[in-house]
Amino acid sequence: MITSEMEAAIEEKRKDKLPYEHYKALIKDRDPLDIEKKTTCPYDPETGRFTVTLMGKKFLVTYPEGEVLSGDGETIDDYKAMVLILRYLLNAQGMPPVGTTVAYRDIQGGNHYFKSFEGRCLKRFAFTFNFNPEGLKRAMEKLGAEPQRFGDISYRFELIDNMYLTVILWLGDDEFPPESQILFDKNITSGFDAEDLAVMGDIFIPALKALASAS
Repeated sequence: MITSEMEAAIEEKRKDKLPYEHYKALIKDRDPLDIEKKTTCPYDPETGRFTVTLMGKKFLVTYPEGEVLSGDGETIDDYKAMVLILRYLLNAQGMPPVGTTVAYRDIQGGNHYFKSFEGRCLKRFAFTFNFNPEGLKRAMEKLGAEPQRFGDISYRFELIDNMYLTVILWLGDDEFPPESQILFDKNITSGFDAEDLAVMGDIFIPALKALASAS
């Protein structure tokens, strides 16, 4: 029996697949060597594949088809991650990391999408790891993240090739709820816009949870 929750999940997957098919179709119109240069994602002309690293995991993207595969070349259906990868390949402008950060509200369009960013990124991150700070630390160690000196726990890590986030967590207690801040290296807008970043938590938070729970 298909429950309402299952139906909602199926519908969400269908909606996520539509932009994936759209961006797949655009890859063929780009020069793969130019994409390689602007993203630092290696391109193998013999196999016609890019290698993209997202949250420490390898993915392959076929050219000119634009199909996003696992690092082993298997079919996957994580459409949010797949769309993010394709948008990066299509939009990156080759700007290296700057080393200084920018808050979401300071990004063009950030005020417009802030409510979405707050719910899907800031609050979700804070409440996900408030009761599992040691798990967060383990996840960050596996990513090779750099500890920072902000809040109770903070790290700078590579989201996708050449693009870095800094996450800051203030642990909650009986009196105050947990809070978080997410900062971006200033080069982030050379690959993503505010709408992309508003849903970034749908990708990096589950990835951190998986790393936190893995042995």
